[in-house]
Amino acid sequence: MPAVHHKLLLEEALQDSPQTRSLLSVFEEDAGTLTNYTNQLLQSMQRVFGAQNEMALATEQLSKLLLEYEKQNFALAKGDEEVINTLQHFAKSVEELNSLHAELASQIADKMVFPMVQFREKDLTGTTLTLKIICFHFHEAAMVKYSRLPKKRENEKMKAEVVREVAYCRRKQHQAAMQYYCALNALQYRKRVAMLEPMLGYTHAQIDFFKKGMELVSKKMDSFLSSVSSMNQSIESQLEVDAEVMRSSQRELLSVDDTVYMPDHDQVPVNRALVQKAGYLNIRNKTGLVTTAWDRLFFFTQGGNLMCQPRGAVAGGMVLDLDNSSVMAVECEDRRYCFQITSPNGKTSLILQAEGKKEYEEWICTLNNISRQIYLTDNPEAVAIRLHQTALQAVTPITSFEKRAEGSPNPDRLFKSFNRKPPAALEPEDLIVPGTPIQFDIVLPASEFLDQNRAGARRTNPFGETEDDDGDSDTHDSLLQQVFAVRFLGSMAVRAGHTQEVIYEAMRQVLAARAIHNIFKTSESHLMVTSTCIRLIDPQTQVTKISVSFQLKDVTQFAAHQENSRLMGFVLQGSDWSDGGEDQPSFSVFAFESNTEGEKICYTINLGKEISLAKKDPEALAQLMKAMPLTNDGKFLLLESETGAAVEAAGPDEQESEA
Repeated sequence: MPAVHHKLLLEEALQDSPQTRSLLSVFEEDAGTLTNYTNQLLQSMQRVFGAQNEMALATEQLSKLLLEYEKQNFALAKGDEEVINTLQHFAKSVEELNSLHAELASQIADKMVFPMVQFREKDLTGTTLTLKIICFHFHEAAMVKYSRLPKKRENEKMKAEVVREVAYCRRKQHQAAMQYYCALNALQYRKRVAMLEPMLGYTHAQIDFFKKGMELVSKKMDSFLSSVSSMNQSIESQLEVDAEVMRSSQRELLSVDDTVYMPDHDQVPVNRALVQKAGYLNIRNKTGLVTTAWDRLFFFTQGGNLMCQPRGAVAGGMVLDLDNSSVMAVECEDRRYCFQITSPNGKTSLILQAEGKKEYEEWICTLNNISRQIYLTDNPEAVAIRLHQTALQAVTPITSFEKRAEGSPNPDRLFKSFNRKPPAALEPEDLIVPGTPIQFDIVLPASEFLDQNRAGARRTNPFGETEDDDGDSDTHDSLLQQVFAVRFLGSMAVRAGHTQEVIYEAMRQVLAARAIHNIFKTSESHLMVTSTCIRLIDPQTQVTKISVSFQLKDVTQFAAHQENSRLMGFVLQGSDWSDGGEDQPSFSVFAFESNTEGEKICYTINLGKEISLAKKDPEALAQLMKAMPLTNDGKFLLLESETGAAVEAAGPDEQESEA
């Protein structure tokens, strides 16, 4: 270490010459620079200590959090045991490192920060400033007092006191100046020690910390760290493989044509054997008396229920029980792909809209399959596929009466001698010949409509009134006139005409054929039941849809559906002259869906047949009229509250009567 060459001479402390004061100012300037630097250095050392202390606290918290991993309730899956054991091992190691960090923080405080604080407070701030004040203040005051002694009137006593005071202050000044000079000279040595001692302590503390850390790592963690490194590398390699698979899948999915993103461009064929379905649909909600709004929600089927899950909801809620419900296409607010689901009792209905044609047809087929309770079987999809294939083989649809004579032969020709009393248990083949055509609509030919108008035929009023008083006796003299709002589902030739089972089987085949061939749209008509016949009337034109009415005497059987009470049908007997001129009986089943219970229509038909039979016996007719309520004009009154004021209040486009 080189010696200090610049010193303040103690011999010049008493003289206090300008040269001495100039040299003293240099030492004082040096002391001021040292003070500023020492403050900055101390601040940096305190920052190091704070960081190390924060490191100790952070490692302590890290150790606790590593142990908390096992207690976390992850939403997807709990952590695997291998990761939990590894983190617990790391927690113990971090806890040991935490003790080393805490010890290092304590050593930094004792060996680096404290010596620097002591040097600043003792050697810089306190000593130099105090000695500087003592050196000059008292001596200057004594000299001022001595200089004021009078020249003419000398007071020896006062003079002696002032001289003694000056001598005392000068001695004190000399002593203080020498101490001040000594302190400034010693500061040149102490500043070197003050700079080196804290760093020496800091370095020793770090070396001790690293030595203990190396002992900890080398003895306890070498094998552990190598196993963790290999496990981490395997995880990263697996991640890279999965990432490459995801990137390739992403490229493959993005390479498709733009039609994939377009609605209603599905090229996949419709699956009609589904018993489960999920997807977004638009539902129509009533927002006021005459206003509606459409909401896009996620719908799915669960068992026999239709469920809905709004956005943000944790789970879905039940919307409608689909068992024995009816599903049909509807026209709604000029929107495409709309269909309606109606509960068996007819009190609840939903109008939904699908995004495309494929979704529209699959939703209708799926809901129809669920409505038949196929989901309760052991293998619902297989049952649905089998029913679909059976229906394809057994049903061939036609769309009008005009096409009935074309194509497949009349099944009644194959069975000339048909026994009207069926056996106890009939198979479907005994009731309906496989491959029998089905008619899905009743069309009024244009020529027939012109013939009716040209012949002056008046339109039939469904409420029992005529345009004039000279109407046909078939309508004017009828004791019973009841109107029901119905939708024609279909008709087909059958073998038997006096059993309800043939009606049930015909309904099943008609509904299956509609679902298979995507014939969901139906038009509403008015079914008028009188005491002589059954008429099907167009609600817009009030024109009978077929020129020949269904005579009640030709209706051999009628029944409502056993599960869906809104479905009903009846068997109509005709004549077949195609085989050798012999009059052979033929039977056809007509199936309808009503807005009310089918049992009411069946009850009205039965009452009409009773009236028709009672007309032949005046006494029986009188007893029947006495037992039933009559209107003012002598007609039978049936549920007047539904067919009277309620129908009259409806608009011209909405007139219907529900029995």
